[in-house]
Parts: sequence; structure tokens; C-alpha cells
Amino acid sequence: MAEQTTERMVVDSSPERCFEVVSDIERYPEWVGDLKEVHVLERDENGRPVVVSFRAAAFGRSTNYTLVYDYTNAPDQFAWVQRSGDLTKRLDGFYKFAPAPNGGTEITYQLQVELRVPLPGFIKRRAEGNILHAAVRDLKARVESGG
Repeated sequence: MAEQTTERMVVDSSPERCFEVVSDIERYPEWVGDLKEVHVLERDENGRPVVVSFRAAAFGRSTNYTLVYDYTNAPDQFAWVQRSGDLTKRLDGFYKFAPAPNGGTEITYQLQVELRVPLPGFIKRRAEGNILHAAVRDLKARVESGG
């Protein structure tokens, strides 16, 4: 059964800048610590990455997975579904970007994860915390630094 987690954060940047950073998938290894390799397998007619394979550190080993990105609601939302993975059956999610009431952007990050092998709850919570950190807090640092 897939577990879903959501996190929200306000960053000091525009929604357009946030979308620009998360859709620049090939640069993820520069700011997402656990990512080791990113390979774009397919691009859409606008040259944007659509099918991307990743190699990342997870649970003390390497994991490989392939995601398919959806630009239908861009630049307000950036979504993906997992096509394949060695540790995960499902790794689907999205970022939503909305102007915050007092300036900046409210980022909503949602992820649904289903592992191939059952793990104890504390290990899953630790992994979830690491994913959320990279997905939101590292994004905040990247967007606000202008990198």
C-alpha cells in the first residue's frame, strides 16, 4: 500500500523561478544530495525532459528508478509518476507553486511511495524525512540562492 506525504513551505522567490529550478532535472545532482546520476531518456517537442532515469543513495545502497514527467499544468504544477524502480513500486508526486499572501511562493510537495520490500516504520519515517528535506528545503535554498 502506498503512503502519501505532503509538505508546504514559503520561499522568497517567484512561482516561475521555482518551476524553472524543479524542471531543470539535469541539474538536480548539484543540489539534491542523494542523487548520483540523472539521464534524460526522452524529451517532448519543446525539448523538456519527459522520461528520466535516476541513480540515488537509499538505505545505505544505490537505487535506480525512472520517472515520467507531466507538464500539463506547468508552470503552476510539476508532476511525475514512476515507470520503473528497483526499491520502489510507486514514487509519484508533484510540486505546486502559488503566490504566497505576503509575497514569495508557497510550494506544496506531495509524494506517494510504495516500497517493494516492507520496512519497519522508523526506517520508512527516516527515509520520508530525507526525501522531504531534499524536495522542499534544498529546493528553497537553491531557489533563494539564485543557483
